[in-house]
Amino acid sequence: MKTIANFIDGRSVAGHGEKFENRYPATDEVVSVISGASREDVDAAVNAARAALQGPWGKMSVAERVVILRKLADGIQARFDEFLDAEIRDTGKPVSIASHIDIPRGAANFNIFADQIATTGTEAFEMSTPDGAGALNYVVRAPRGVIGVICPWNLPLLLMTWKVAPALACGNTVVVKPSEETPSTATLLGEVMNAVGIPNGVYNVVHGFGAGSTGEFLSNHPGVDALTFTGETTTGEAIMTAAARGVRPVSLELGGKNPAIVFDDADMEQTLEGLGRSCFANTGQVCLGTERLYVQRSVFDEVVERLGQKAKEYRFGDPFSASTTMGPLISAKHRSKVLSYYNQAREDGATVIAGGDVPAVADHDNGYWIEPTVWTGLTEDSSVIREEIFGPCTHVTPFDSEEEVLAMANDSPYGLATSVWTTNLSRAHRVSRQIDVGICWVNSWFLRDLRTPFGGSKRSGIGREGGIHSLEFYTEQRNVCVKL
Repeated sequence: MKTIANFIDGRSVAGHGEKFENRYPATDEVVSVISGASREDVDAAVNAARAALQGPWGKMSVAERVVILRKLADGIQARFDEFLDAEIRDTGKPVSIASHIDIPRGAANFNIFADQIATTGTEAFEMSTPDGAGALNYVVRAPRGVIGVICPWNLPLLLMTWKVAPALACGNTVVVKPSEETPSTATLLGEVMNAVGIPNGVYNVVHGFGAGSTGEFLSNHPGVDALTFTGETTTGEAIMTAAARGVRPVSLELGGKNPAIVFDDADMEQTLEGLGRSCFANTGQVCLGTERLYVQRSVFDEVVERLGQKAKEYRFGDPFSASTTMGPLISAKHRSKVLSYYNQAREDGATVIAGGDVPAVADHDNGYWIEPTVWTGLTEDSSVIREEIFGPCTHVTPFDSEEEVLAMANDSPYGLATSVWTTNLSRAHRVSRQIDVGICWVNSWFLRDLRTPFGGSKRSGIGREGGIHSLEFYTEQRNVCVKL
């Protein structure tokens, strides 16, 4: 049985914490045993990261770091098949998704932030002084120090490198705590770090759980200078509480209960293609996914019928087969959660348009499969409409006016993302600005320019990352004033 160890100070290190199993979601088979990190292991990782700031890494120029970041991207691509295999066995997602999104974007993040740090300048101001000589003010960016990176399981490599790449670009060191469900690619990246010459201690990985375990040890560690987390809201609140001790900055991208709005003038082919992805992609395990769908009444029946048909067209099966288009959920525990909402929808009187159950999947009977599901008929106070499910499901509600749909879309404690579907340009601008979210797509979904600010409002998070906004979080800005 393969054992996955921690990666501390450039070495594979057996943890002194709890060992636990890593199961393949498509079959429930144990694929590896994870060596959990104790409090002492986390302490060793943080100390290694702290020491690395004083070594060769701390003395590198931006140009030298850019070269290494590009080597990291190339190193992931050179071992593409290994990363792909590890990601699929951890998540169960189809090869068609992982090979086109997870691994390429995971590698590309290093190139993207190499470009960003290489081309971003800082401010400078001239000012007058009483003696007439003047003064010059300019801004320098200094690394924050040791960054604690706590990662989710739905896009493990992509979302981990989305944080690690800008952190390293800015000269920080990192201690990464992957999800206990998906430990493999973060560990494999340590091998690439060594291969391309990243100094020991710059990149560290500690495995384990959250509360009372590795995640808590890391977020509470006084040697961690900043914390970044993507995941569900209650964990984000705990991390924010921990960060308050020591007044440390946090970047939190948390849960969502995202609405989509379809007006009666929308291009139906384009809309249904987009909704099919936003409601069901990655088995609904996407923080930006659509779980609340509002459709103008005159096209309501058409959208419901066609979206239900799309839900029925997904093909379950071996994730390594190119013909498979729908993978399992991440774990038996998560499937139980999603099924509880499927049952709740029926109890609340929902009309099930498609799905609502567990499919039979040949040769993969023990996997954590779930049917893509479409409902209608629930009231807005149903827990199915109020609470994040994180599965391949959506509820469709009719509306009559802009004012009505905006009130329903904004009636949520969350505010992460939305999509608006209309061919009326004025309406698109007018409506998109009035929805309380961090990102609004118009006639598209998941179309990401990585230079733009990304994050949520309300209980969906705090802070923004992406482009210059990542550099704002991963650096301290210092002003230098020179009297002339």
